Amino acid sequence: MRPIADVAGSLGLSWDDLEPYGRDKAKVPLERFPQTTNPARLVVVTAITPTPAGEGKTTTSLGLTDGLNAIGRRAVAAIRQPSLGPLFGRKGGGTGGGRATAEPAVDINLHFTGDFHAIESAHNFLAAMTDNAVREGMVRGFSPENVTWRRVTDAEDRALRRIVTGIGGRVDGPLRETGYDISAASEIMAIIALARDYEDLRERLGDIVLGWTQAADPVRAAEVRAVGSMMVLLKDALKPNLVQTQEGNPVVVHAGPFGNIAHGCSSIVADRLATSASEFVVTEAGFGADLGFQKFMDIKVRQGGVHPSAAVIVATVRGLKWHGGVEMKDMATPNVAAVHAGSANLRHAIAITRKYGLPSVVAINRFPDDHPDEIAELTRAALEAGAMACIEAKGFADGGGGMTDLAHAVVQAAESGEAKVDLLYNDEERITKKVETIASNLFMAGDVSWGPMTRTTAKRFEDNGWDFPICIAKTHLSISANPRLRGAPEGHTFPVTEFRIAAGAKQIICLAGDIMTLPGLPGDPNAFDIDLTSQGEVVGLL
Repeated sequence: MRPIADVAGSLGLSWDDLEPYGRDKAKVPLERFPQTTNPARLVVVTAITPTPAGEGKTTTSLGLTDGLNAIGRRAVAAIRQPSLGPLFGRKGGGTGGGRATAEPAVDINLHFTGDFHAIESAHNFLAAMTDNAVREGMVRGFSPENVTWRRVTDAEDRALRRIVTGIGGRVDGPLRETGYDISAASEIMAIIALARDYEDLRERLGDIVLGWTQAADPVRAAEVRAVGSMMVLLKDALKPNLVQTQEGNPVVVHAGPFGNIAHGCSSIVADRLATSASEFVVTEAGFGADLGFQKFMDIKVRQGGVHPSAAVIVATVRGLKWHGGVEMKDMATPNVAAVHAGSANLRHAIAITRKYGLPSVVAINRFPDDHPDEIAELTRAALEAGAMACIEAKGFADGGGGMTDLAHAVVQAAESGEAKVDLLYNDEERITKKVETIASNLFMAGDVSWGPMTRTTAKRFEDNGWDFPICIAKTHLSISANPRLRGAPEGHTFPVTEFRIAAGAKQIICLAGDIMTLPGLPGDPNAFDIDLTSQGEVVGLL
């Protein structure tokens, strides 16, 4: 790896602009960002609906960054930080793969620079301050049963989904039923990803809703006097982190909301740093186009994020075969008909990016057993659906040298002038109308079913003036809320089960179907294979 000072130099930063964490990673304070009057073009990478066969958005994002630099265009990657839960569970690490990997990969996947620890600490400190405020009667009419602020953990621990706290009596109280979410779904994680600066962070933290009084008034974090201490805990977490690709090109890693239960994007300040110091920035939106990309546009861009110039949609032959009905055991057998059937999912992803006004390029993340006829069928479907180009991506095997064709196509799309960002709904629309718009336009639902009290809750949120965008929490394995429905299912019922307010993150969270905000470990987690050698080397992690 290049010394981090050399990587920073390619962004126009000096050693004095950095807060180094060893020789290969550093934080960049907000006041040290380069100044520019000609910001970079932003390219957002999304994908078809995820499958067990894999897609490879992060691998493609990092490989494309190397490919752009290989053709002489200064490029930076801006990606989210991986969560420990999936790392030790089943999904694995989040730093790409092969020769398209962010380094130091082990550090990035583990504790890195401590941002997740700070966010988790601030979140759970606020929970402690909330319970203490209830116990001490700090807020009139605020009782234990009306607290809605939950705690978070970065472990996949199903036993903590629903718990009772304070069972030791008044001295250990208050007694209440609550639960845990995964840290990546913390509202404070979303706030770090969306805050523009320290003053915006302070305002957002103060607006966090902790629960309700008996008179149905919201109780905010500012009322329990927790904001100052949270600011101290988060003072370094707001600063983006600088690392590099295997080929030594800059990568900004910052924040990590989950794309299926949170808004799924790296931070606004990371994009601001990257766009101020390059020609092109390649960023990633979590999971498929119906989830991460939609939230990238309707939440991140709406709240001040950089407007993208183009989208890259990652697809694999194996993924389309899965959506076409092929099981994993049969993936090695060529099946053009299944690719054709599964291409409905790719066509829908392209349609979503076009709906938001972006030109798109399809990147075929190549696997060794892909048959030329299958590649040809995928390409035909992509071009027929309106993609500007469909290019094979070989970053995993060949690094930047295998991504130059894709890089040229992305430059052409981003510089075409065709991007005209158009968000899906207006702020002032009713919450239920926003959900119905998303369900019909992006999930192709025939109707929406409203769970008990959901419309009443939506009305309460509207009465408080919360005209925020919707953050859908649903399965990432289907366009619908049913993980068993592959391809591009139409006419299904979209089930809304709960609304939650995230006033600091300026979002209405809409839970749909059987969605868990704290995953559980599988029967054979990755943790079985992760270890440390006697020489101090981490094995089994990547």
